[in-house]
Amino acid sequence: MSNTFGTVAVLGAGTMGAGIAQVCAQAGSKVVLQDITEEFVQKGLGRIRDFLQKGVEKGKVKAEDRDAVLARITTTTDRKAACRDVALVIEAVPEKLELKNGLFRELADVVSPQCVLASNTSSLSLAKVFAGVRGQERCIGMHFFNPVPLMALLELVRTDATSQATIDAVTAYGKQLGKEPILVKDSPGFASSRLGVCLGLEAIRMLESGVASAEDIDKAMVLGYGHPMGPLKLTDLVGLDVRLAIADYLKKELNHPGFEAPALMRRMVAEGKLGKKSGQGFYKH
Repeated sequence: MSNTFGTVAVLGAGTMGAGIAQVCAQAGSKVVLQDITEEFVQKGLGRIRDFLQKGVEKGKVKAEDRDAVLARITTTTDRKAACRDVALVIEAVPEKLELKNGLFRELADVVSPQCVLASNTSSLSLAKVFAGVRGQERCIGMHFFNPVPLMALLELVRTDATSQATIDAVTAYGKQLGKEPILVKDSPGFASSRLGVCLGLEAIRMLESGVASAEDIDKAMVLGYGHPMGPLKLTDLVGLDVRLAIADYLKKELNHPGFEAPALMRRMVAEGKLGKKSGQGFYKH
């Protein structure tokens, strides 16, 4: 089966962007990984290299396959140059609406008219992310999950303007990436973030009121419901600050008490206890 998108630009070389670039390259696409500084780009490339090397050491990845994947990835700090001749752009920059919208407005005039524009946002309104962007029919959400190379789910989010041709092409590509795509309409939190954040916030409230320890709350969901990771450990992985921002956004958009962030969460964020990235969250890392 031929590759749906032979050339892909990934904007943002953080944890998500690096993972997305890796799976696209593994699927045979030529990938341009872009970020605003050379340091960020090299850090992202290092993440990909380390992940593949661990696969080689475990016998899950052949050395020649590792080399082939890395050879398909080029890097740049020039956003326009990264996107000029590609079939698909996937944005994985920080969750700031103005940043994402400005980026797509800028790129709509740089890419070809057929180029698909995709956002990896986990909860922002895609109607707002793509507001004023030329060619709304080729705009779509491609919400990947962390760690991207290991997680099977790909949440595709359509706006009222997204064409069926775009949905079909991105669905086919998602399958080529080894993912299981689901299709969700553009609504606050989509399906995954809305459910995941709600569960995570309730777990924090339970911890805050002394219902059980963090370990036992997580164990309840892992062993009782088959979750691969408990909600508190997952919040540490995602980042308490990231999840707090999403919770505040969903509370505002949905006006639902279930998305009211617990005082414990706000206090931990204020103290810099952000989870894995800071070394301390609900667990020590």
